[in-house]
Amino acid sequence: MKKRSINYGRQSISSEDIQHVLSVLESDFLTQGPLIEAFEQALCDYTGARYCVVVSSGTAALHLAVTALDIEEGLQGMTSPISFVASANCMVYNRLIPGFADIDAKTVCLDPDALAEKVTQKTRLVIPVHFSGYPCDMAAIQKIGKKHGLYIIEDAAHAIGSTYPGSGRVGNCRYSDMTVFSFHPVKTITTGEGGAITTNSQQLYKKLKQLANHGIVRDRSGFQKNVSGPVEPWYYEMKRLGYNYRMTDLQCALGISQLSRIDRFLKRRAEIAGIYDDRLCGLESLRLPVFPSAGSSSRHIYVVQLVGRDRLAVFNRLKDLGIHANVHYIPIHLQPYYQKRFGYIEGDFPVAEKYYQNALTLPLYPEMTPDDVDFVIDGITQVLS
Repeated sequence: MKKRSINYGRQSISSEDIQHVLSVLESDFLTQGPLIEAFEQALCDYTGARYCVVVSSGTAALHLAVTALDIEEGLQGMTSPISFVASANCMVYNRLIPGFADIDAKTVCLDPDALAEKVTQKTRLVIPVHFSGYPCDMAAIQKIGKKHGLYIIEDAAHAIGSTYPGSGRVGNCRYSDMTVFSFHPVKTITTGEGGAITTNSQQLYKKLKQLANHGIVRDRSGFQKNVSGPVEPWYYEMKRLGYNYRMTDLQCALGISQLSRIDRFLKRRAEIAGIYDDRLCGLESLRLPVFPSAGSSSRHIYVVQLVGRDRLAVFNRLKDLGIHANVHYIPIHLQPYYQKRFGYIEGDFPVAEKYYQNALTLPLYPEMTPDDVDFVIDGITQVLS
């Protein structure tokens, strides 16, 4: 095989994207300009949510979403152990106790039955993670949430463009209080770094807008000061402790341009995943991802399970060929911080741990050429033969 270098994921930047960003550099606003609202509206139009707030990263989005709920310190939130650490860290930032429920072995999403068993009187929040882009069973999770009075924030960092079974696109917040997206370069669309929160609650929307901008309001309708008369044009009020999590117009220009091509991105991801499904299914030492027929996945990542093989050896042999696989994710509860501070130990979530031991993420991104896809398939076949 002729050596090349193929990463597990990467951005797709077109000449149109570049021109959109250049037009902002030539405009009056690099940040806090008109493209913020334009990108937020575009995301509302795409997802079907009433409101959207764009922010500086997916982690910032998670942090603000939890903060906006004003949950009492010391209560508990629940999420999946198979996610990036930000899905649990956002609870710790808000002085909540992070809890976990095990995953469904087939979808790698939060298992509603496991969640129902873990909910206690102290639980106030659940953050289901749409792993690899396939939606969790949100109808079941919403039912649990209603029974126990839980807030629900969907972690859809992988899932822009995914759909629920028969009920629209992920992000419409039919089943949740808020949905969070990430626009990191390996995601379906990118703004470099960036994130967004969608919601159907005007109250949460206003809180999120304040929190993303230092807790400041400039609209006189929100002032504490008596404003029956004229107000100085420079006047503003800090109503709560907020953060500088604003997204720039430069990023929004790129996001708007990327969003206009999302259907092409999703189609190509599905094509590549389909080719993998067809041509790797005969390898006995490989178990391919299986998704239920209902709903659809953005196919953000393609994770296989190795059967009876040394994962590190396979990983390194692929790397030597120029195929840069990855692993998504080390279970959060096994991280030293979570073990030391919250007492989690190996064996707490056996389905998640078993999944992790054999998981390997193969390259998947829209700019992969047919030759790239063939190269990955040939390389895996060679290594596993």
